[in-house]
Amino acid sequence: MILLTIAASTCLLLSMLIMLITSSISKKTSQDREKISPFECGFDPKTSSRIPFSLQFFLIAVIFLIFDVEITLLIPLIIILKTSKTKEFIIISSFFIFILLLGLYHEWNQGALEWAT
Repeated sequence: MILLTIAASTCLLLSMLIMLITSSISKKTSQDREKISPFECGFDPKTSSRIPFSLQFFLIAVIFLIFDVEITLLIPLIIILKTSKTKEFIIISSFFIFILLLGLYHEWNQGALEWAT
């Protein structure tokens, strides 16, 4: 038991010593002009990094995600076609596509798909 405690203490001490040494070696000076200058991006690092973005871009991205998920729900309908009756398949797939088109019409009617106003 004492041997196990000594081994654990040695490992802990050695790990802390290695972390302390690497921490002190890797200290970077923030006064280096080349390290604080922008690197091929053109943004000034001294200003705020919060740049406002277009709300319409966000809405288009959300709409894309919604329709992308709905497409993944449509793909298994092809596999279901083999195991279900044709009439039931047509009714279910037509209803699903009708709901998609209704949502698209609603977004279009609300003006979420128009980029420039």
